[in-house]
Order: sequence, then structure tokens, then C-alpha cells
Amino acid sequence: MNIKHLTLSAAALALAACAPSTPTEPVAPPEVAETPAEELLLPLPEATTTEITPADLAVRVKTLADDVFEGRGPGTPTGEASAAWIAAELARIGLEPGGDNGSWFQEVKMVNQTVDPANSSFVLTWPDQEELSLDLKDQAVVWTKHQNTDHITFDPTDVVFVGYGAVAPEYGWDDYAGQDYTGKTVLILVNDPGFATGDPGLFNGKSMTYYGRWTYKFEEAARQGATAAIVIHETEPASYGWDVVANSWTGAQSDLVRPDGGAERAMMEGWVQRDIAVDMFARAGLDFEAMKTAARTPGFKPVALEGVKARGEIHQTIDPLTSRNVIGILPGTKTPGEYVLYTAHWDHLGMKKGAPGEDFYEDQIFNGAVDNATGSAGILEIAEAMKAQTLDRSMMFLFVTLEESGLLGSEYYANNPTVPHNKVVAGMNIDGALPMGRTKDMTVVGYGASELEDILKDVLVAYDRVITPDGRPEAGYFYRSDHISLAKKGVPMLYAGEGEDKREGGVAAGRAAAAAYTAERYHKPMDEYSDDWDLTGFQEDLQALYEVGLRIANSDSWPTWYPGNEFEATRKASLAGQ
Repeated sequence: MNIKHLTLSAAALALAACAPSTPTEPVAPPEVAETPAEELLLPLPEATTTEITPADLAVRVKTLADDVFEGRGPGTPTGEASAAWIAAELARIGLEPGGDNGSWFQEVKMVNQTVDPANSSFVLTWPDQEELSLDLKDQAVVWTKHQNTDHITFDPTDVVFVGYGAVAPEYGWDDYAGQDYTGKTVLILVNDPGFATGDPGLFNGKSMTYYGRWTYKFEEAARQGATAAIVIHETEPASYGWDVVANSWTGAQSDLVRPDGGAERAMMEGWVQRDIAVDMFARAGLDFEAMKTAARTPGFKPVALEGVKARGEIHQTIDPLTSRNVIGILPGTKTPGEYVLYTAHWDHLGMKKGAPGEDFYEDQIFNGAVDNATGSAGILEIAEAMKAQTLDRSMMFLFVTLEESGLLGSEYYANNPTVPHNKVVAGMNIDGALPMGRTKDMTVVGYGASELEDILKDVLVAYDRVITPDGRPEAGYFYRSDHISLAKKGVPMLYAGEGEDKREGGVAAGRAAAAAYTAERYHKPMDEYSDDWDLTGFQEDLQALYEVGLRIANSDSWPTWYPGNEFEATRKASLAGQ
């Protein structure tokens, strides 16, 4: 995009709280704290409306997805400039800052760790002593969470297949039972046994549980003392192809600063292509598909790959950085100490030199227009609409960083909340809205979770729309966005977005649009804004979520999790502490 860059002075960053102003005519009312004294790389809108409109959405999405922000990488000057733009926009439309020390920001200490693939290795030794050094892009992707050293190496280790790598006492399941994994490399399948069997009585059937998430698998392998933890990639259970793995886990990898410098984690974590795993099993005299079948059977025991060894070495650069969550508040008039929350992540993957399939893109910018310029623009729209209302309860708008690195910004906020969790009545998260036009439905990810769904269902009646449960619960989308960090603390969270039954073209057209995005643009440079986008459907979704929030804000109800939900007990304990 060829929007002219604009640098604003520190004074120009203190923007009007009420009437829209141009960046060259800033006004700083005393009731609104200044945004940081740093550069905005693009101008703010000269005027937007208090209505939620496709035109206003287009302006905000287009800006946040512009090349100037270089893919909104956390901790980078251009990425943090996009966070500053959001803060300045919150000030312009009239919110109050809700971050640290009266600012718009919650500081998040982080590190960027960048593996040097030319001097790093993951090497397999077969029973006949032949060695295979894996290509660290096409065959494997590896990294380390250790933050206090730029060089890690480990000698040949035994390799053990641990099935799905789950220790789930509530399901009577322990893939690590009966062995010591100290000094070993563990191989782990994607997803969980319920996905593999489709048995609703096993885990949660086709719906992924948290045990199916790669974040959990690496955490559990570390608790078991493994030296290396390697997930075997398969497209269907992962719900994305190898290109997503290669794009997402190469280049600079961000993490929160860890108290122990990451020493509790395995020395090496990573992914391998399925064909590499098949070869590993075959060299050990095992059949990969047979082992997969065994792994989904209750009572599965881990299996050593006899004679197969793995060793590794990582050379990395470590850059301590600071990123920020952005927080804006609309105070309520009757019960201002109770909050309705809207959240979205502002970050994306930044720039990645030499990522697969990007030769056409000279600058290699991962713009993240859908993921998640849409969500950030969307809650800015809702914030501006809410500013025109009188609210009984307060509203919080939370834009988190480091989502693409494992939901780290929301994790940091959840562990360091600016408002106690038992004062947050409910929340809604927006992440990755497809510009696919109007639909007859809205999809609720993690359907069957909370009473927020009842409110949404009632709102949609007036628009002749209905709720559709997530059509791919096996992909684990409920555990793949920032609302889960708040849900773990008990806060009822709704994650809803575009449906799949298009007004023009029906379900087939909706599914085709979603599939095309996943295949062609998700976590690729092709996720760019286009003036051809149809944002009418997104506008309708935002209107619905706006009305859900408005109803909760102007009531005294506390919608909660449905009985038996995994977060119900945590919420009850939290509210008991009020």
C-alpha cells in the first residue's frame, strides 16, 4: 500500500478526546493523558462516526495492515508504532487510559530469540550408524526457550514415542506413565486421542481439548524432564499445513521474560515433517500408522525407537525487548467498578526473510490484515459506538501483544490484571474476521460454554440470524486465541465471528471462503488488505457483539459458564473472593 508516511511530534500524540481532529491540529484535553512521546507512522482518521460502518472499518483495517508497520512485530519500532497508533486513536475517540501509571500501556517485558539455521542442527542417527542432518526449514523447525545462553548443544539421546503427550487425570490418561524421560527426545502426535477416534467418550471427541494444543505438549514434555520435545506435523489434526509451521516458528521467536531464563523447558523444541517421522519409526522396525492407532487406545504405553538417536545444537541471538498491551476505558455511571471487556490482539508476524513461497514479495512483510487488523479495528469501532452511550458499568478495551507467539500478551495481562478478574462481568474476543460478506449466522467457537451465547442468540433474532457452532472443533480454535487466557482465570468469554451460511451462496460459499483464506493467506504475506473487501458481514457481526456488551453493561446480571464447564469452578471461587 502506498499511504504516505507521516511522522508526528510528541505534542501531536496528545489527541482530542471528543471531536475528531487531524494529526496536524492536535488538541489535548486535560482529562485524557497523553499518548507516548514517540512517532506515529500513519495519520489518524480525520473523521469517523459513532455508527459501526464498513467505511470506518476499512479505514482502520487498511491503516493497521499497511506496509509501514512491517507486519506489527512486537518489540520492533514499527510494531510498537502500531500500538501507539491504537492508543492515539483511543484518545481521539474519547476513551480514558487504563494502563500502567495512568498511561495507555501495560509494559510487557519480552525477548526475541532467533535461531541461526546455518550453524544449528537436529541430527538423527539410525541403528546402522548412518546419520541424517535435517533441513531446518523443509524437514524440521527447532528452537529453544532457554534465554540465558546463545549456544545449546546436547549429545545423542534415546528417542521415545509418547503418543499424544498428555497427562490428563480427569480422563484417566497418562502418556508418560512408567518411564524416566531425563536425557531423552520425545516424539509427540498433534491434537488428542478424541480427535483421532471421533469417540465422544474419549477426551472431548472431535472437539480438541487443551491437551491437544502444542503449547501444552511442550510444557508437559518439560515437566517430564525431556531434553528435546518434537511434535510430528500432520495437516489434518494440526488444521494447517507445513508452510504455517515454517512461517510461524522460523525467524525471531518472541517470549515473555522467564524468571528462570527458561531453564525449566526442554533444551530443544520443534516440529518434524510426517515423512521424517515415518522413516524414524521404520528404521526402528515400527510402523508409524500402527503406533498412531495404539496411541489413541486407553492404556497406551510409550514406545522407544530402538537404535534411533537424536542430537541437537542451537546457535541463537537473544534480544531483550519491551512490548505493550494497550488498554482504554469508558467509565460507567452507576457501577464503574464492574467491567465489560472487549479484547483483540494487535500484533502479527512482522517481517521474515526467506520464508517459504514468498519470492514475489521483496519486502517479505506479513501484514496480518485479517489476522488481526480486523479485530483491532473492530473493537475500536465498538469503543467509538459505546462512547456515544450512557453506560451503567464500565467498558474495557484491551489490545494485547504477542498473540502470535503463544497468547503471551493476554497471558501476561491475565497474570497481572489492571482490574481484578472478579470485577470483569464478561468479555468478548475478536480475532481474524474474514471479509466474506453477510451471513445468516454467527459462529460461536467453543459453543456450549457460557450464558453469553444466550444473550447473543437473543440479539441475533432481530437481524434474522442464528448461532452456528464451530464447524471444526477438532482444530481447537477455542484454545488458540486470547480469550482463553481470561477464561482460565474464570472470566466468561465469548469468541464469536462470521458464520458460514452466506446470504449469497449459502454454506458452500462460506466454507469455500474460509478454506481459501487458510490455504492461501493465513500466516502468509498474502494476508493483505484490499479495497475490494466486503466488510458488510463484519459490520453486522460487530453490531451484534456491541449490543451484547451494551445489554450487559446496562444490567445487573452476571452471565456465567454453563454447569459442568471446565472454567465454572474457577469463576465461582473468584466471585466468592469479592
